[in-house]
Amino acid sequence: MKRVLVILMIAVFLAVSARAQDTEGVKPPEGAVVRFSSVDVYVDSGEKPLAAYQLELAVEVGDVKIVGIEGGEHAAFKEPPYYDPSAIRRDHVILAAFSTDTQLPKGNTRVARIHVQITGDVQPQYAVKLNVAASTDANKISAKVSITPEGGAK
Repeated sequence: MKRVLVILMIAVFLAVSARAQDTEGVKPPEGAVVRFSSVDVYVDSGEKPLAAYQLELAVEVGDVKIVGIEGGEHAAFKEPPYYDPSAIRRDHVILAAFSTDTQLPKGNTRVARIHVQITGDVQPQYAVKLNVAASTDANKISAKVSITPEGGAK
């Protein structure tokens, strides 16, 4: 019953989410210094296989617009995660993904790359929070989330 409930919750989330990338309104002021970068998002599931996750990333410092989201490095999370396109206009995004693959990542794996447009010379600062991670049995697992700004290697 618990598994059915988790699957139902995920299905509802997917029904109201989208993968479309809406970058309307991300044009910088004329003459502003603009650069593009990325933020890699990692989930460390330890010894447990990672089958699903939901996390939040927010810009805390800097004039930063989220302009794109791509999937992770493992085949199970290669497709972009689900998210609310309107959320990226607020410099905050909730990402969620699940996989029914038989081969799932364990340990620390990049689950997403977030592309950003940075206006000005301020070094951006981000906050990331893992809301939930689950294994193949649909049970919550203890996991950690981390980011590497500027698309740097971890």
